[in-house]
Amino acid sequence: MPATRVAVVTLGCARNEVDSEELAGRLLAGGFELVDEPEDADAVLVNTCGFIDAAKKDSVDTLLAAADLKHGGRTKAVVAVGCMAERYGSELAEAMPEADAVLGFDSYGDIAERLTSIVAGARPAAHQPSDRRRLLPVTPVARRSAMSEVSVPGFGDLTGPASGPRVVRSRLAHGPSAPLKIASGCDRRCAFCAIPSFRGSYVSRTVDDVVTEARWLVENGVREVFLVSENTSSYGKDLGDPRALESLLGALAGVDGLDWIRLSYLQPAEVKPSLLDAILSTPTVVDYFDIPFQHASANVLRTMRRFGDADAFLDLLARIRTTSPLAGVRSNVIVGFPGETDADYAILRDFVAAADLDVLGVFSYSDEEGTEGATLPDHVADEVVEERRADLSDLALTLMEDRAARRVGERVDVLVEADEDGRWKGRARHQGPDVDGATYLDGAHRSGDIVSATVTDCEGIDLIATGGS
Repeated sequence: MPATRVAVVTLGCARNEVDSEELAGRLLAGGFELVDEPEDADAVLVNTCGFIDAAKKDSVDTLLAAADLKHGGRTKAVVAVGCMAERYGSELAEAMPEADAVLGFDSYGDIAERLTSIVAGARPAAHQPSDRRRLLPVTPVARRSAMSEVSVPGFGDLTGPASGPRVVRSRLAHGPSAPLKIASGCDRRCAFCAIPSFRGSYVSRTVDDVVTEARWLVENGVREVFLVSENTSSYGKDLGDPRALESLLGALAGVDGLDWIRLSYLQPAEVKPSLLDAILSTPTVVDYFDIPFQHASANVLRTMRRFGDADAFLDLLARIRTTSPLAGVRSNVIVGFPGETDADYAILRDFVAAADLDVLGVFSYSDEEGTEGATLPDHVADEVVEERRADLSDLALTLMEDRAARRVGERVDVLVEADEDGRWKGRARHQGPDVDGATYLDGAHRSGDIVSATVTDCEGIDLIATGGS
């Protein structure tokens, strides 16, 4: 009897990509055959995103498109997993009867058995959401002893042996770069963010587990790992080591065949001098800083339950560029947070003009249910929020294109990823995956090559370079 075919569709962030590859590994181990296209599958597993309204809509649309395949096609079952399924559970199931099951994170460990029964016609009760922050002790260092009782996506098999490699992952992508999850959850209480309630408290993977998985990724063709978590700069707070991230970078630098190590999501208040030194002095750690400032007005940041101000952020950027003038820096900001005045917005705009960022994402504030922000007074009128978003987005685009233009003449190392319409596409060290633009090369190359080249031109924020062979 042929194996049941399953397609895993991933929406959202790089953390979800890791979770999908864990699900894929468990399904392969359970006897399923993985296929790329939903129309070729007996079952479609949609790893949803539940962060903002646009992502939720994309998740719903994807589930509906998969459900349409059940009419006259080979698809027998469509299952929702991931953040939206975890966050809304039975509510999502009631709103979407087209989905045959809505499963939470606690179902990941036995996903093969569950999916087998669903394909056979079972319709399990929908996941019942709860605040996952309550599943582990409040004190970070006390969480390790309780980890075996909690499902943490992307952590491999926590119920297995206490030592030894635990890689439960099958690559769904085939390029030379891969996300590598180092922690999950978040202990911060940013007033605009609901993620901690459905991702849970912050827990770090051990250095040995992360290094083991990095070696496995290299054996599977990876040359760059992108360290991901909800808050990378908090890594190790539950391991009892305030410099654990620096130790991890050193350990990963010793992995043979791993050429680039890239960090994501560094809280500005947590980028201490010793961490900055470790990033800038470790040759295989690229000079790349993903720092979500979110705003620059001290008043707005305090209301957001964050730290810092424009001067502190500009000082951090100056310290980075003093050592590495060509470092890449990307950030996100939110306009229109409750209480944001014209003066606050002016501070943010002036900061963006002075920061000289490679990439900046500008987002309009909108209420997220279950967050403090939704309960705050002094909401900014929708038309004002949109006016500020459009204005700052235009400014950001001009500044980003100017930053790219000033890179003309630079020598850059480029990780080649794919042949796109007759020219080779890759990324320089200052460009993160998917969201930071690309570098296009002339000449003949192969995916996975690292090419030394000279930037000769730019197209928007994308670079054109020549060099290598």
